[in-house]
Amino acid sequence: MLNNKTIAVLPFVNMSSSTENEYFSDGITEEIINVLAKVDDLKVTSRTSSFFFKDTNTSIVEIGKQLGVSTILEGSVRLSGNILRITAQLIQVKDDYHFWSETWDRELGNVFKIQDEISLLIVDKLREHFGHFEMEEHLVTIQTENLNAYKCCLKGRFYKNKWNPEDVKLAISFYEKAMEYDPKYSDAYLGLADSYSFLGTCGFMPFEEAWNKTLQYTNQDLKLNNQSAGAYYQLSNYSFFVECDYNKSLLEMKKAIESNPNYADAHQFISFLYIIAGDKKKSKIHLDIAFNLNPLSEETHFFQAYFHYMIEEYQKALEMLDICLSVNDKNIPAHAVKPLCLLKLGRYQEVIQYYDHISTDVVIEGDKTGILGLAYSMKNDVKNTKLFLEELERQSKEPNGFTADSYLFMMYAINGAHDKAFEWVADSVKNKSTLLRLRYTDPLVNSLKSDSRYLEFKNVIYQVDALEKEIEERITLLDDQTVERYTNKLLTHLSFSKPYLDPKLSLRDLAKQIEIHPNHLSWLLNNGIGKNFNEFINSYRIEAFKMMALDSQSANLTIETLAYESGFNSKTVFNTCFKKGTGLTPKQFLKNQS
Repeated sequence: MLNNKTIAVLPFVNMSSSTENEYFSDGITEEIINVLAKVDDLKVTSRTSSFFFKDTNTSIVEIGKQLGVSTILEGSVRLSGNILRITAQLIQVKDDYHFWSETWDRELGNVFKIQDEISLLIVDKLREHFGHFEMEEHLVTIQTENLNAYKCCLKGRFYKNKWNPEDVKLAISFYEKAMEYDPKYSDAYLGLADSYSFLGTCGFMPFEEAWNKTLQYTNQDLKLNNQSAGAYYQLSNYSFFVECDYNKSLLEMKKAIESNPNYADAHQFISFLYIIAGDKKKSKIHLDIAFNLNPLSEETHFFQAYFHYMIEEYQKALEMLDICLSVNDKNIPAHAVKPLCLLKLGRYQEVIQYYDHISTDVVIEGDKTGILGLAYSMKNDVKNTKLFLEELERQSKEPNGFTADSYLFMMYAINGAHDKAFEWVADSVKNKSTLLRLRYTDPLVNSLKSDSRYLEFKNVIYQVDALEKEIEERITLLDDQTVERYTNKLLTHLSFSKPYLDPKLSLRDLAKQIEIHPNHLSWLLNNGIGKNFNEFINSYRIEAFKMMALDSQSANLTIETLAYESGFNSKTVFNTCFKKGTGLTPKQFLKNQS
C-alpha cells in the first residue's frame, strides 16, 4: 500500500518573459525539495527523478505512479524586475484532486522568507490531509542576505546539475562569484566541493588536486553549517577514495543520512559500502530507500546493477547496466562494471572487442588495460596475458596509476598467484591504496576467498560492526494525562465555538484557539483520537450538515448550500467525505430521513 506521506515537487514553470530566468525557477524548486526533505517521516522524491518530467505532458496520475508518491506539488515562478510571483498547488495523485493552492506576490529581496512561508504551508496542509509531522517554527535557514550571491549560487547549481566537465567548470565560476559577494555563504562552498569531486573522480582533473580542493571547500561548508548533509557526503567520499579509511567513510555517510534522511545519494553510497563489506541485508535496505526516493535516476539504477553484480547475479546486473547505457551511452561507471559482468558470464571475446564500440572520452586507460588483461587471462591466452600484465605494471607506476594498480591484484587472483595477490594486499593496506576496498571483495577474486589470509585481511580492511549502534525508539510526544487534558479542551471548544464552520480553518488556527502547539495538536489528533486534521474536522461538518438538513427552516436550501454552510469549501470534498462517513450519498440520506 502506498504511503500517504510521500510527495514529489515537480519543476516550477518559468513564467518570466526571459528564458534566462530558467535557473531561478529550477533553483526555487530545488530549494523547496531540500527543505521538505528535512521533515521527519515525509518521503520526498529526489531532484533527479522529479526533474525527469520537466517540459513533458505526462499526467499527474502517471507521474505519481512512476515516482511512487501520493501527492504532487507543482507551481510556477514569474520574475519581473524586483517583483516575484510564485504559485503552488498540492494535488492528490489517486484522483488528480487539487486540494490546496496559493499565490504569493513579494519583493525579490524577501525570497528566503517566501521559501519558508511556502514550505511551512505545504507541510501544514500535508499533515492536515494525511497525518502527523513534527515541524520546526521555521524550515528555511537563511544562509545569505546577499541576493547577488544567492542568484550566482542558483546559476552554479543549474550548470553543475548538467554533469559534464564544461558546464561544471562554468558552475565553479558562478560559485566563486557567490563567494565574492558573501564569503560566509555555505552553499557556495558545498557547490564547489561537489564540482571538484566530480572532476577528480571522473578524471577531468588531476585526482590529488581535485580532491584537495574538495576537502578544502567541504571543511569550509561544514564550519559554516555543521548540519550540512552534503558536506558529510563529501567527507565520506574523501575518506574512501583518498584516505582509504573504510570505517571513517561509513561513519561520515551515516552522519549525512542522519542530517537528511531523504538524501538518496547518501543511501546509495552507504549501500555500496555495505555490499563491498559483504553485508547484503543492510546494503539492500539502503538501496531500496534510495530507489524509493529517486526511482528514475540513472545513478540509482547503476548502484542496483552493482549490487546484483556483487551478489553474483550477473545476467540481471548486465540487463540493468544496459538500461543505464541506453539512457546515457557515456555512463563511465556502467562501462567499468559491464565488462566485469561479461567476464563472469564467460563472454571473453565480447570483452576483448568492448572498447572498439564505445566513445574514447569515457574510457579510463587503467580500466581498459586491466579488463583486457583479465579477458585474455581467463581465455588462457598466455602471450597476451603477459603483455597486458607488463602494461599494467608500467601504468601502475604513473602518477595517477591507482586504477591500473588495482587490476594487478585481480590479475594475480585470476592467474592463481595467491602469494603475489596477498603481498599486493599487504602493501596496499600499508600504503593506503585508493581502490583496495573496492577490489578486495570483487567476485573476480573469488579464488582467494578460501585462503585463510583472506578473512584476516578482510577483518582489517572492513570493521563494520565497530560502528553499528542501535536506533533509539522515539519518545511519545504527550503523556496520557496531557492527552486527556488536551482532548477535553479540544472537544469543549468544538462544541461551544464551532470553529469547523469556518471553511478556512487550519490546524494552526485551531491550535492557536485552544492555546497548544501545532505539533501537539497534530500528534493528539493522529495518535490520541486516530484521525488526521481533515478527517476530524470534516466529521463535525458532516454532523452540522445533518442537523441543518433536518431543520425545517432549511427546507428551501440546496444540498450544496447546506454543505458550504457546514464549513465545506468544495462540493467534491463534501460528497466524498459524506459517503465515506455515512455509507450514503447526501441525497440518499435525506430520502431516508423523509
